[in-house]
Amino acid sequence: MIDLLVFAAHPDDAELGCAGTIAKETAKGKKVVIVDLTQGELGTRGSGPLRLQEAQAAAKVLHLYARENMGFRDGFFRNDEEHQLALISVIRKYRPQMVLMNAPEDRHPDHGRASDLCTQACFLSGLRRIETKDENGQIQEPWRPKNAFHYIQDRFLFPDVVVDVSDFWEIKKQSIMAFRSQFFDPTSTEPNSYISSPEFLEFINSRGSEYGHQIGVKYGEGFIRSKMLGVDSLFDFIS
Repeated sequence: MIDLLVFAAHPDDAELGCAGTIAKETAKGKKVVIVDLTQGELGTRGSGPLRLQEAQAAAKVLHLYARENMGFRDGFFRNDEEHQLALISVIRKYRPQMVLMNAPEDRHPDHGRASDLCTQACFLSGLRRIETKDENGQIQEPWRPKNAFHYIQDRFLFPDVVVDVSDFWEIKKQSIMAFRSQFFDPTSTEPNSYISSPEFLEFINSRGSEYGHQIGVKYGEGFIRSKMLGVDSLFDFIS
């Protein structure tokens, strides 16, 4: 059983959207796993195998418990039974208390599609009449995470929750730059892309400042709830 399972359509989605939150939890000793759905092989820069290497470098920066790649087709995976069952097996393998996943809508169509796929897989994973098997052929027990949230990506979406990640912002930036093929590198000879300019990294910094400002801290990461949130007391809120 792990504490937090993070789904990402592409390697680097989790780093851009919620690496500060991941780093904050691993610093507390929490077990965090990232599962990338694709290798991001359709990206303008780099390659699928190279991004797998970069993903493992980022995993070390974030002190992940594990990182896996589902090998789904970048740009062409679907929210269908085959892909749902694959993710159900992963959820039942790790039995997370909480799941984070892609934004419900975004500039890249894979992000919203991954969001729908992961949301449905989280629900279906709790149904005992859906049978899946682990790597050893053993039938897995049903499991449904207690909570699931969507991290926010390119488009500005108003969050339901903002996490103070001020003390972990530098680690977030290090994890992003582990993907050297994708982001600004003045020595690169590859074509420019939407995310390879220095302005894109400035945007990520500004987004963190904006969300942090909303709760009175330096940097924040925003999340959108998948279901109604409940607390024991209104005093549970910190701001």
